[in-house]
Amino acid sequence: RAGVLRVEDIADVFEMADILSKQPLPQGRRLAIVTNAGGPGVLACDALAKNGGLLAELEPTTIEKLNKVLPAAWSHGNPIDVLGDATPSIYANSLAIVAEDKNTDGYLVILTPQAMTAPEACAEALIKYASSTGKPVLSSWMGGPDVAAGAKALREAGIPCYAYPDMACRTFNYMNEYRDTLESNHQSIDMHTQLDQMSEGREEAAKLINSIRSTGRTLMTEAESKKLLKLYGLPVTACEVAQNPKQAGEAADKIGYPVVVKLNSTTITHKFDVGGVKLNLHSRDAVEKAFVEMKESVSRLASPEGFEGVTVQPMISLKGFEIILGSSLDPQLGPVVLFGMGGSLVEVFKDSALGLPPLNANLAAKMLESTKIYTALKGVRGMNGVDIEKLKEIMVRFSVMVVDHPEILECDINPLIASPDGILSLDSRVLLHPPEMKVLPQPAIRPYPYQYVKSHEFAGSKITIRPILHEDEESMKTFYSQASWPTGCNTTSLVHEGGSKPTVDRDHLIRTCFTDFDRSIVLVVESMEGGKKTIWGVGRVSKEHMSKDMIIALQVLPKYAKKGLGRLLAQSLLQAATAEGAAKVKALLNVGNTSALTFVKSLGFVLNRTSDENIVQVSIPIKAQAKL
Repeated sequence: RAGVLRVEDIADVFEMADILSKQPLPQGRRLAIVTNAGGPGVLACDALAKNGGLLAELEPTTIEKLNKVLPAAWSHGNPIDVLGDATPSIYANSLAIVAEDKNTDGYLVILTPQAMTAPEACAEALIKYASSTGKPVLSSWMGGPDVAAGAKALREAGIPCYAYPDMACRTFNYMNEYRDTLESNHQSIDMHTQLDQMSEGREEAAKLINSIRSTGRTLMTEAESKKLLKLYGLPVTACEVAQNPKQAGEAADKIGYPVVVKLNSTTITHKFDVGGVKLNLHSRDAVEKAFVEMKESVSRLASPEGFEGVTVQPMISLKGFEIILGSSLDPQLGPVVLFGMGGSLVEVFKDSALGLPPLNANLAAKMLESTKIYTALKGVRGMNGVDIEKLKEIMVRFSVMVVDHPEILECDINPLIASPDGILSLDSRVLLHPPEMKVLPQPAIRPYPYQYVKSHEFAGSKITIRPILHEDEESMKTFYSQASWPTGCNTTSLVHEGGSKPTVDRDHLIRTCFTDFDRSIVLVVESMEGGKKTIWGVGRVSKEHMSKDMIIALQVLPKYAKKGLGRLLAQSLLQAATAEGAAKVKALLNVGNTSALTFVKSLGFVLNRTSDENIVQVSIPIKAQAKL
């Protein structure tokens, strides 16, 4: 989740640090190999395929061009075997030609010392391609001391050189793994509407959990747990609680037959073990009889106190795959979400994936794809696949519920039935932290800070100032295209760290929209224009390294400048900084930006000179915010 690449060996740590500092990430898994020996080329192919790499299929035009510069006996494919007597010019020409092939994402050049080989001269011939291809170039000069001079020349030019080609292929595969992780974490998604819907049930869910903990209980009944899940839009079966046989019969009549009768208990979790489940009941008499039998069984196998009535639920005929979706507490990482094959044999097959909440659609997809059951969920043996998008949404909603309520110690939905006809939770269990536990575990990744969502009236319009979301990326593109970037910035635009001017490339959008709320709170001003959500302003307060200070930056659209919107956004940012525990909020401004200096002075900022005569630092102690 933090973009950290996991490797197997300590040597890989240094190899990856080296290549990531010298070569660009590949945009795909297709590697072209140029070699003067067939054996190492084949070994490279094996190492490449072992960890997910692909051998690039050369375009016909590439083959034609290579035919013109290589001996007739060359391999006529990838790996490109240029033969043992390859000269420096043959190596250079081959790489130049294959670098133009659109079917390639990276290049590996292999050299073995042979009678006519000039290792250093070949290396010198490749140096100009160290950064000109726009794709990673790797090399393997095999032969130890005999090729040392050439290997040194390549490394000094920025082309990583490996003793053996399998090491180079492993590095190439690691680069792809790293790229996939970054792209998955930073893909745009559209979950905003769903988050709005989930927020509606958050307060009611908190009341439910607090009411249970206030009685000293930690185990939710099934009826309570299903109510909690339903508040977050998770699909659950109808569930009626009955305290006697008559009520059970009335509930069954209301739901419709056939029904299931289950034990309702605040102390017993495994219902089957005490005879606490009766399936496929088709009449009122059968339901009332099941109540009596269950009460007797629970009293005998557990305790009379363990029987607290029953729940009556519809007998679901939905046929599909049994899935488990759950959460538990890791002592270091806090809440962890689990997805995998469910049912009674969940601990036997152990087909599952773990993730850190809160999830988004892309992270949920990564968890799904890492399980064996995912192949079946997509459709197998003529059976239609399940709604994968709906399943991802359920996983996201579940993860949001987990981080919204740190009082939850464990939560299992097992089974969650997934079929082409729908997805439905049949059983669930929620265990809470005991009420005497005051300091609750927090998630490793800070969830969306809903406390900073505020509604305001501005110029006759309703606006919302809220923390930014991943899916705001397209709206931010539009905002930046309309923003004004004059020298010195405009009145309500504070220069951010380093005084550099923002750009609207993808990296800047990622830094803005995919913020780590533990480090930076980014707020946007959102309004509805013509039924479409539009961003009028954006601001940020970022924690300064090794300090309790925060750095502020903000900008509003030119048409709203000097009308009070910048002040309103600045107030919200300073209030967020206060809540985040900042001692002081500061920014850097150009000396010539007199309008911005006047603006920050009106907010209570104090001006201080810096070592750069063109830059002034403005700051405000948190305690001095009375003017706001």
